[in-house]
Amino acid sequence: MAVERARGESQYTSGSIQSLCWGSSAAGSIVSAYFSGSLIETYGVRFIFSVTAVLPLLTSAVAVFVNEQPFTQMRSGRSVKDQEELTVFSAALEHAKDQTKYLWKTIKEPTILLPTLFIFFWQATPTSDTAMFFFSTNKLGFQPEFLGRVRLITSFASLAGVGLYNSFLKSVPLRTMFLWTTILGCLLSLTQLLLVTGANNQLGISNEWFAMGDSLILTVLGQVSFMPVLVLAARICPPGVEATLFATLMSISNGGGVCGGLLGAWLTQLLGVTSQNFDNLAFLLIVCNATSLIPLPLLRSIPTEVDIEFNILKSDAPFEDLDHNKRT
Repeated sequence: MAVERARGESQYTSGSIQSLCWGSSAAGSIVSAYFSGSLIETYGVRFIFSVTAVLPLLTSAVAVFVNEQPFTQMRSGRSVKDQEELTVFSAALEHAKDQTKYLWKTIKEPTILLPTLFIFFWQATPTSDTAMFFFSTNKLGFQPEFLGRVRLITSFASLAGVGLYNSFLKSVPLRTMFLWTTILGCLLSLTQLLLVTGANNQLGISNEWFAMGDSLILTVLGQVSFMPVLVLAARICPPGVEATLFATLMSISNGGGVCGGLLGAWLTQLLGVTSQNFDNLAFLLIVCNATSLIPLPLLRSIPTEVDIEFNILKSDAPFEDLDHNKRT
């Protein structure tokens, strides 16, 4: 629904819609992080599972009030009468075929394919998250209670990142946003070297305080840098397959993240970093952060505001012709 609502709107309005959605998600994460531990201790795991099973029903209840305009003609050109003569199964199968063909045709459009490739490669750079987790628990001795507090802080940081983007950055051109968030992300992530080398202790900052502050800053930046991805994905979706294409783009983005995790695991093994040996962890951090700059040459594939508006008008044209032919 957010994608459909964002169609035809400016980047400013689309940014507001995405900020509302992900701000709500961050608020839910805060509530979950704060209450989940105490609720499990008081009521047990079965109660938590019951609550998490019931809450989605609220979404189903609200969905009843959503007003949608049904399509009265399929892209295959069949009339309503012809569609009624088809069985339910064959009609659904035919519609699925039409949707698949249209989706594939849409993805092959350069205005969608090139930004999609950028999103994939932007997410596919190797990460050192797993190695840092074992360093935090096995080397620094961070306990689950402390990690829970860090999660709560990062949930607040996610909400702060959404608020920062919505208040000051949603009108910034997408290419500029991707450029500077990538560069800043690379530089700020290198601060983890202070924790790995123990330099933070020499500066008088304990491991716990440094880890919390570092997680807070990186989470804010990470949320700010991810918001343009959502805005871009929402605005390039053509009518009729908004939900399908947006889900496809997010799946490609998540697939890039999985590839990044696999590459990070391969580098971790290659450098001999294990759950007990962290001699090359600093070098691993440097390599992973340096490779995050590799997708920058692909920034030219990100469409400008003019390109997006032209693509929206072009994708709307077939549906306008369809309605005109129906009236005549």
